[in-house]
Formats: sequence, structure tokens, C-alpha cells
Amino acid sequence: MPGPLLTFAAWLGRKLAAAGVIVIIAVAGYGLWLYLQQEGTLERIRLERLREAVAERDVLQAARAEAEAKLAAAKAKLEAEQLRIRKAAEVVAALRSLESWWERWFGDSAQQRANAEQMRKMEELKTTSAGRLAELKREAAEAKWAHDGIAVALERTGERVAELEAAQSRARQFVLQAWEKTKWWLAAALAGYFFGPTLWALGLYFGFARLLVRGRPIVLGGEPAALPAVGPSAVSLDLALRPGERLRIREKFLQSSDEGVAKTTRFVLDWRIPFTSLACGLTELLELRHPGKDGEYRLTLSNSDDPHTELAAIDVPAGASLVLRPRFLAGVVQGAADRLVIRRHWRLFRWQAWVTGQFRYFEFVGPCRLVVAGARGVRVENLAARDGQAMPARRTNQDATIGFTPNLEYRPVRAETFWSYYRGMNPLFDDLFAGRGLFLLQETATPSSAARAGRFWSGVWSGVLRVFGL
Repeated sequence: MPGPLLTFAAWLGRKLAAAGVIVIIAVAGYGLWLYLQQEGTLERIRLERLREAVAERDVLQAARAEAEAKLAAAKAKLEAEQLRIRKAAEVVAALRSLESWWERWFGDSAQQRANAEQMRKMEELKTTSAGRLAELKREAAEAKWAHDGIAVALERTGERVAELEAAQSRARQFVLQAWEKTKWWLAAALAGYFFGPTLWALGLYFGFARLLVRGRPIVLGGEPAALPAVGPSAVSLDLALRPGERLRIREKFLQSSDEGVAKTTRFVLDWRIPFTSLACGLTELLELRHPGKDGEYRLTLSNSDDPHTELAAIDVPAGASLVLRPRFLAGVVQGAADRLVIRRHWRLFRWQAWVTGQFRYFEFVGPCRLVVAGARGVRVENLAARDGQAMPARRTNQDATIGFTPNLEYRPVRAETFWSYYRGMNPLFDDLFAGRGLFLLQETATPSSAARAGRFWSGVWSGVLRVFGL
């Protein structure tokens, strides 16, 4: 149990880390886009509002100064009027102190009339001043109210100016705005990231694959007069060159050879298929010939780049042929007078071709000897009649198939279990061969160095090669 739990924990950790990176990149990217789009506009708006607030503050300051001047003038008038009333009252009091019964009976009557007139004027002055005093008090109160209102408005404007001058952080503003605008899209993206591959795999396995495997199998030829003979595979292959024979081999597969073997450079395997030879790496080959008329020359073939690759020799006699994927071909041995015969079969309008992505097949016709390379070895599967089976059939991993005899019925079938496909241990389709013949496969379908270096581009390139049957 610890193994599966650790595997699940590692998978979950990778998913969560990737999800966090997705969220951060998405929010940051969208926030940056918003910042670049809106920064200029927002800054202009802020500066315009700040200028308006500063202008309003200046107007209010001028109005406050004017209100203070009016209030001071009203207070001065009010104090002057109060002083006048006090003086009038003092005069009236002084005149009243001069009145007595003696003065009324025995005083100067002219002086008494003058004092009475003066008192009457002072009383009128007091009455008039009292009326003006009330009006001045009202004007002073209004000036005070106006001054206080302007002071309150000025305080508010000052706060607004301070707020605009110390505006909110742009980074925080745009992050929050980006999150509000992208949170549902992010939720959908994360749901697709976590559950999309599983739903896609379920749809492919239980829907797409089940429908597309229907149809007639592909048969590329009739019953052969003979079957190829496949020798055992090994890391090093000892090959004999007989008189008149020549070997065209990829240079990396030649380990050693007897002295006396004639060697030349062969730029392509066959000039009739130069692009196929180029795409399969069958270029700049070594051509080794037996120069004599008797005896044998011994060659040792091995893959100098990959110690896990094993080689096998396939003897294709006259009347026999083998459908082979050229990328597994390491070399070809032929007689001096023989010419390599390769039949090309196109299958553009078959469901099976669209399922496997392979629309062209190459049939190597004997007599010739083929040297093929496979990961961990090359195995031959012979299909023969068995009791209780009308037609023998056998399935194999599609990535492991090297070649087959053209008389076999070939079709793709859905992987046996969903779990093996979902975990990447098996492709969606296996190859199913039925009939009496043989097919070849490598022991393990290991990825190539290109696939390890970059799975994406390697997958694209492999798909292109498969379309052309390579």
C-alpha cells in the first residue's frame, strides 16, 4: 500500500502545484493586461479629479477669507452701534439726573426745554440704534453661518485632496479586479485540468474507440508461396556475406567486419523512395560487398548507441514478402543482380487507417535478407490453426509492431482494459492479426531519444511518419 499511496500523493502534489501556477499566471497576466490597458486612463482621471479638488479648495479658501472679512466688518459695525447706544444712554441718564422739583418750579425754563429736547433726541437715537443693532446682529449671525459652512466644505475638500494624493496601490487594485473577472474562468480551467484528461480518456475508450474499430480488416496480399524465416535476436548479430551479396546497413549498426570486404557509401537505401529513406534515417548507409567468387565474409552488427536494442535477421525467400515499418529496418542483404522490390500500399478510405493514423504500408518482396532492430529483442509470432478456432488471431501492443506477412487480416482493436490505457501503459488501440502467417514485434515499446527529449514534437513527427507508413 505505501507504494500506491506515495504515487497518488506525488500525483496530487504535482497537480496542486500546477494548479497554483495556473492561478498565479492567469491572475498576474490578466492583471498586467488590465494595468497596461487602464493605467493611463485611471491616472488621467485621478489627476483631473485632483486638479478639480485643488481648484475647489482654492475657491473655498478665497470665499472663507471674504467671509471672515464680512464677519469682521459686521462685528465692527455691531460694536460701534453698541457704543453709540451706551453713549446715548449715558446722556439720557445725565439729563435725568438734572431733573428735580426745584428745577421744575424755580429753574430756567429755556434750559429745561433744551434738556427735554436733548433727551428726546437721545431716546430716538437709542430706539433707532436698537433697531439697527438687531439688524447688525442678524447680519453677523449670517456671516458666521456662511463662514462655518465654508469651513466645513473646505475641510471636506482638503480630505478629498489628501485621499487623491495618497491613492490606493495600483498593484492591489488590479490584482483584485483581475481576480473578480477571472475567478470563474479559472475555476473552469482548473476543473478541466484536474478532470478533463479523465473525461477525455473515458470518452475515447468507451465511445470513440468502440465505434471506430468496426469495419472490414485490412488485407494487403494473398496467400504467400513461402513464409519468411526469422532468426534469433541478440545484442550482437553475426552475419555472413556470401559471394555476390551486398549489405546496405546504417553505419551505427556496423561493429566489425572481415578484412577484404568492399565498402562504399550509399546515400539512400533506394533512389525510388528518397523521401521515405530520408524520413526513416536510411541515408548515408554503408554498402558492403563480397568481392570474391567463393567463401564467406563475417560481419558483426550491433547498435553502438543503445545497448538495449537487439538485432534479428529475416530471410525472405522468393515468393515471400513482409510488410515492415522502415524505421525498424537496420539493413538489407541482396544478391549482386537482385534489386530491392518494395510495394507500397495506400489505404486512405478505410476506418482502420484513420484509427491507427497509418495510411501507407511498405511490403518488402523476396528474395532478400532483412536486418531489423527492436527494443529488448525481436520476437516472431506464428499464427497457425488451433483446435476450436476457425481462424487463429492474436493481439499485440500497437507500439511494438514491427511487421507482418501481407496475407494476415490486420485491424486495430480497443485496448483490453481502460486502466492500462488510462495509466499510459497501453495505447488506445492494439493491433489484431488474424489468419495463417506471422508477425514481428519488439519485446518492449520503449520511447526513442527524441521522445524523451521532447514528447510533444516527437509525437507530431511520429504521427507524420505513421501517416506515410514509416
